[in-house]
Amino acid sequence: MLRASAFPSPNCGPRRGGALPDLIVLHYTGMDSADAARDRLCDPEAEVSAHYMIAEDGAVIPLVPEELRAWHAGAGAWGQVRDVNSRSIGIELVNTGAHPYPQRQMAALEALLADLMHRWQIAPERVIAHSDMAPGRKIDPGARFDWRRLALRGLSVWPETGSGAEVPDFAASARAFGYPDVAPDLLLAAFRLRFRPWATGPEDATDAALAADLAARFPVDARALQA
Repeated sequence: MLRASAFPSPNCGPRRGGALPDLIVLHYTGMDSADAARDRLCDPEAEVSAHYMIAEDGAVIPLVPEELRAWHAGAGAWGQVRDVNSRSIGIELVNTGAHPYPQRQMAALEALLADLMHRWQIAPERVIAHSDMAPGRKIDPGARFDWRRLALRGLSVWPETGSGAEVPDFAASARAFGYPDVAPDLLLAAFRLRFRPWATGPEDATDAALAADLAARFPVDARALQA
């Protein structure tokens, strides 16, 4: 029920190297309306697209067939995957980034994620933010997005705090979870944007403990890292 016979965006191509999607990347459109976002994602001059767009009222608009490579991720990485477009399905949520995501939109996203993850056998830890794979360049889906809600439904992951006295290395743990090797300030900002958007100040023991928990429970799978 989530498919349509027409895929209006021309901004796509074959997945390189015969890759299959094993990541899902969530975005916000950063635009005021679904019509404006759809027009841009279907404009050949814009050279951007996604596989799906979800409007604020929960309407799911297919734009690019899942089997093809949509142009949504751009430069960045997750683990050793550098061509994220060839390895992912991109979902754009209509939101400027300045307001909460409506209930109907979140419910539609959850239904779509459950379907995609089942059919493509994508693990919850491989549902990521655009900001996760491109720290310092992208901030979507932003601080207003409810990642914990997805995790409680088995559609993403959420860290748990540890009780050990030893403070692990934050950057090493974040990279083991999948974050790219970027400057420390960019890495911390991207991690907090998703898991601690209220946090301020320098890196602290809570950041390190949360990253260590994610690295321990959801280490990047070397078998999935053929770039």
